[in-house]
Amino acid sequence: MRKKSALMGGIAALALAAPAFAEGEITIALNEELEVVEPCMASQSNIGRVILQNISETLTELDPTNGQLKPRLAESWSEVDADTWSFKLRPGVTFSDGTTLDGADIKHSMERAVSEALTCEIGAKFFGGMKITVDVKDDTTVEITSDPAQPILPLLMSTLTIVPAETPMEFVRSPVGTGPYVLAEWNAGQNIILTARDGYWGDAPQVTKATYVFRSDDAVRAAMVGAGEADIVPLINQNDATDAATDFSYPNSETTYLRVDNTIAPLNDIRIRKAMNLAIDRDAFLGTLIPADAIKAVAMVVPSTLGSNPDLTPWPFDPDQARALVAEAKADGVPVDTEVEMVCRIGNFPNVVEVCEALQQMFADVGLNVKLNMMEVAEWIQVYSKPFAEDRGPRMVMAMHDNNRGDPVFSMFFKYACEGLQSGLCDADLDKMIAEATAATGDARAEAWKPVFKRAHEDLVADVFLFHMVGFSRVSEKLDFVPTIATNSELQLSQIKFK
Repeated sequence: MRKKSALMGGIAALALAAPAFAEGEITIALNEELEVVEPCMASQSNIGRVILQNISETLTELDPTNGQLKPRLAESWSEVDADTWSFKLRPGVTFSDGTTLDGADIKHSMERAVSEALTCEIGAKFFGGMKITVDVKDDTTVEITSDPAQPILPLLMSTLTIVPAETPMEFVRSPVGTGPYVLAEWNAGQNIILTARDGYWGDAPQVTKATYVFRSDDAVRAAMVGAGEADIVPLINQNDATDAATDFSYPNSETTYLRVDNTIAPLNDIRIRKAMNLAIDRDAFLGTLIPADAIKAVAMVVPSTLGSNPDLTPWPFDPDQARALVAEAKADGVPVDTEVEMVCRIGNFPNVVEVCEALQQMFADVGLNVKLNMMEVAEWIQVYSKPFAEDRGPRMVMAMHDNNRGDPVFSMFFKYACEGLQSGLCDADLDKMIAEATAATGDARAEAWKPVFKRAHEDLVADVFLFHMVGFSRVSEKLDFVPTIATNSELQLSQIKFK
């Protein structure tokens, strides 16, 4: 039997009698509960796994198997000029409320995603630092203009979830979309249920009902497939990925790092930020708490991303140099004994508690006073994104950032610009460099991003980069489904088949 016998008592304690699933029904076990089911927040991994392309669709779609952009709600697109692209909408598409998709819905979806009335992660992550204007030419044609010009605008449109023009400027609890599924039930603390809907423009999916349950314990989630209590577990611990018939590994485009608040002492001193980087024995994590195939990070994006800088190297493990930097800063009056809060997110990734505890000890070993604070996701997001509390003390936030679109524009403004939603610093030169790289095209675009990565990693030592991660999933043998890099941020039910 597959590594489940020792866990059966714990699973039984959950009072989850193994159900007899009807044909077409599946259960998916997620590592944490969703705090919202809002389409404009679908860039968060678990929200995306429920909503993206299931309930809410996008104009274009990136194919993870070949990196090509393909039509979704837009049948075709063409460049009008350097600033503007024209998109032709697929005819006959309806929302789950029966209304017909038209250009006004595209315009409203864009305006809503970037509105100051909401804090939409899609707007901040993908459209920060630019102005996007949607001009409705007719019911099935829109022209989208970007300022500054975005040569990858069609790729950007693969991130925008489309909602009806009537959707209010507030987070919704019952999302309406054009996708093949509707939100049938949201039982807070228990599950979310999606059911296939009539009237979908595409092919009818084989999965007719999907129930999402939430289990924070890595071992429990891994055992649920063998116990017949789940069909897909998108995230399992590498130590549990032992069954070649059900377990899959894939590079998941996630970068694990500590976002450092560069504005508050002692973290506003570059010597302290260097000391934190030097204090970490990254090699000790690999193959123990972190998968052996993970890569030590030097940037917010994985090495395959456009413009990655091959000249950057990971910080070495040098606790003696770290202690010397802390002592030097202390001699200059930097309050190095001030307690620094390190916020980590429960269930963020397998072994996250142990990783954060080890980091805390490594920081202590070089003379830094770091307090660990583990938070649930709903509380964690409040300290991770702006506006930051004005009365906060020095803080680091552990996070994972996903960029599976292949261009740094999806990361660098969001994470590093002065106005970036999750930026812990403000540097005028870096802002200028990000803007120039964002507007560049062709070979010049890749070259323009390289110094941006260098400035963040070496010149400013803005954050503490840790690893580019590897994902592990478990899939029931009754399903025909192979996880890919996209599984990290979406789980299209229509792609799942039954054997």
